[in-house]
Amino acid sequence: MNYILISPYYPGNFQSFAHRLKDAGVNVLGIGEEPYDQLGSELQNALTEYYRVNNLENVDEVKRAVAFLFYKHGPIDRIESNNEYWLELDAQLREQFNVYGNKTNDLKKVKYKSEMKKLFKKADVPVVDGRIVKTKKELSKAIDELGLPVIAKPDNGVGSAATFKLSSEEAVRHFEEEWGEAQVYFLEPYVEGGVLCTFDGLVDQKGNIVFQTSFTYNVPTLELVKGQLDLAYVIQKEIDPKLETYGKAIVKAFGMKERFFHIEFFKIETGDYVALEYNNRLAGGYTIDMYNFAYSIDLFAQYASLVTGGEFKESDAENQFCVGVTQRDAYEYKHDTNAIYERFGDRVKFEQRMPDAFAELQGNQFYAINADSHEEVDDIIRFVHERKNSSIANV
Repeated sequence: MNYILISPYYPGNFQSFAHRLKDAGVNVLGIGEEPYDQLGSELQNALTEYYRVNNLENVDEVKRAVAFLFYKHGPIDRIESNNEYWLELDAQLREQFNVYGNKTNDLKKVKYKSEMKKLFKKADVPVVDGRIVKTKKELSKAIDELGLPVIAKPDNGVGSAATFKLSSEEAVRHFEEEWGEAQVYFLEPYVEGGVLCTFDGLVDQKGNIVFQTSFTYNVPTLELVKGQLDLAYVIQKEIDPKLETYGKAIVKAFGMKERFFHIEFFKIETGDYVALEYNNRLAGGYTIDMYNFAYSIDLFAQYASLVTGGEFKESDAENQFCVGVTQRDAYEYKHDTNAIYERFGDRVKFEQRMPDAFAELQGNQFYAINADSHEEVDDIIRFVHERKNSSIANV
């Protein structure tokens, strides 16, 4: 099997895809921007061949790279990055070279917020009604119909980038100046008091869910970025049955195969859920590592098994919580890395400086710490986030 991995070097924790694919007997071929020497010996050894391009944004250049690898190694069986930023590039390449997986037309339902809403409704999952706006006149009409506050997101956008919370007429005017009708936006009512949570997992080649999990944020991502707040999110030991029912219905409606998925919800005050977004890829940052720590599993290896026609093997170990918690360089905290290890010992599974690309959203120093109970989860978050000036601590 010939598997082209787009951007095998970045992000660093995704390099394990190359290692596990090779372990499964796959011929792994890399295309990326980094010089070969920068890859390091472990990644170099996992790749049968690496083709460096000057710019992955240059589709023609990347197509020439694929054509070369096709000529040298034979037909390509998979082209994948597992990275949201390159989903459209992946799809274009699959279409050009007739490779298994999502093509450009398949991405419409997972790239456009407005299209997602249609499938959420088809799955009979609660949503908040939204409006597409292309002009300031349409924006004004949408706000009249929906009322303030609303969330304004690019209809085709990645994560929380270029997202605005419009709570006042002044905020609307500011958004109009920033926007300038340069792209299509999607407006939906702001869900007051909603707790951001997810239904995540992996589907096999038949579209069956073989792995599922859920995590919950301490604050929504928009507030997290705007206020530069302290982040904590928690991989859950168990999934709320109602959330599981909604999540499975959505996965069925979207009909994806051999892919990770990451579906965002708000849990509202009534205890029900509102579907927000379907992401046709892994959650970002170190979340896949946290899945592995919480469930004593190696999802990189399990993914490689699925790709090669094998089965998914669940762990026999008991599930745990895994807390992803960060500190920001801008603040002074009471407890540094040494103190955190001293307090939590071998429950600290991972600590790492965050890449600059994730730091504004998530913070600068990341810890993944396992816990057995909600009380332990709360203790971890309090301890790591406690600041020297406790009156400004944000837990």
